[in-house]
Amino acid sequence: MSRRNHTTELGCIAGEDLTHVGAGKEGWLVDNPNLLVSLDTHSLALANRSLILILNWSQSINPRPDPDSRRTVRIRPDLSPIESEYISAVEWLVFDDDVRVLAVGTSCGYLLIFSLYGRLIHRQIVNPGKILKIRVRGIKQDLTQDTSSEEVCVVMPGVVARFEGSDIKNMLQRWFQETHSQFWDQDYNETFEDDSVNSFTTLPYQLWNVSKYGLCADAAITGLMPPPLMEIPSSLRYYCAVTIGDDAVISAFRLSVDKSRSLVGAILSKVVPATFSTIASFSKLLWRSDQTNTKKPEAKSQPFARASPLTCLKDHPRKGEKLTLSPSGTLAAITDSLGRILLLDTQALIVVRLWKGYREASCLFVEMLASKDKDKAAYNFHSKSDYCLCLAIHAPRKGIVEIWQMRTGPRLLTIPCPKGSRILQPTYRFSSAASQSSSSSYVPLEVFFLNGDSGQISVLNRFLH
Repeated sequence: MSRRNHTTELGCIAGEDLTHVGAGKEGWLVDNPNLLVSLDTHSLALANRSLILILNWSQSINPRPDPDSRRTVRIRPDLSPIESEYISAVEWLVFDDDVRVLAVGTSCGYLLIFSLYGRLIHRQIVNPGKILKIRVRGIKQDLTQDTSSEEVCVVMPGVVARFEGSDIKNMLQRWFQETHSQFWDQDYNETFEDDSVNSFTTLPYQLWNVSKYGLCADAAITGLMPPPLMEIPSSLRYYCAVTIGDDAVISAFRLSVDKSRSLVGAILSKVVPATFSTIASFSKLLWRSDQTNTKKPEAKSQPFARASPLTCLKDHPRKGEKLTLSPSGTLAAITDSLGRILLLDTQALIVVRLWKGYREASCLFVEMLASKDKDKAAYNFHSKSDYCLCLAIHAPRKGIVEIWQMRTGPRLLTIPCPKGSRILQPTYRFSSAASQSSSSSYVPLEVFFLNGDSGQISVLNRFLH
């Protein structure tokens, strides 16, 4: 009997341009801790400390690819040499109308948004400090109704920020209208002025300090949660955030949208800025200073909103390393420094499953087809109920990827994974109202394999049987 192949090859990214991010020696994709990778359904972004490469990995499956699709785009962000600023996070932002941009975080706390061909669209300070992760996902907007919103979460050591996806989309639409272009980035060879980058106001966002149990190595906003038991009924929303780090393997916080509900805080927030403005105006009038200040004003982040601690798990010397959320946000897979993987129920805030012996592992949630309906398979039409939620665990020391059924199901597959490979997942796609109401086939979560030594990209097959 022939050995069954559980993956399908899709393309190859091998090329001379990859030498700019360290390719050329064995294990370059996994041995460099500063190398960042973000996957889209058509493109791959690789970044080191100062350079970003955008590659089209789907070109090999197209018999007559567009010559422009082969172009590798190089982006060198304007980073501060004084602060030794470097690129610390990258993530795609993908919209239903095939608009794709790249979100970049820096070690100084700046969020940058670039077009597909490297034009800087937006630059904004989030909070002084290193941006560790940029997460994109959809969450339920109301606990009682089936309404949802989309968010971009920025994770920093001890800090979590949240941007509304609709605000980013509106900003990009305004930028599109400002450029007077029929297609995004069609004027690739033109030289653009930097003045257009700051033509729009700062994106609104919410900011929370979650460092009560130490600085976090990773974090995520898992969704909405009820208010405290003694809370006065109001229209305010609360989010749940889960953090992992060196001091606490797992900790959780209730995030309030408001900054402070105290009377003193409200008075100070109104009176102090007005008083300071009056004093500053009076000082200028008194000294009659005609000198113009040419120094560029320093960028400032906004004040923190309220974050209330809920629980904390300390298990020294174990340290939390990586966190992965399920599509609904109700489960989180957490890896630690001693080879353990914890499956956390983010609503009950309890660990419901534990794996041991997976050092340096990485996890991704994936949806697999358990149905044996051949008619559906022939027409490639499946609903969400046809898929079962699984967890893909990449154990690089063992050279395998295991697929486990959630929450307490068995191990379904064990797939060989070559040394020097990574498992990746396309970023969440911002959906429009039209696509949400569409009856088209359900698009499940998939897991991709990127072999750094060969450059091959393959996808895990969806069928279990």
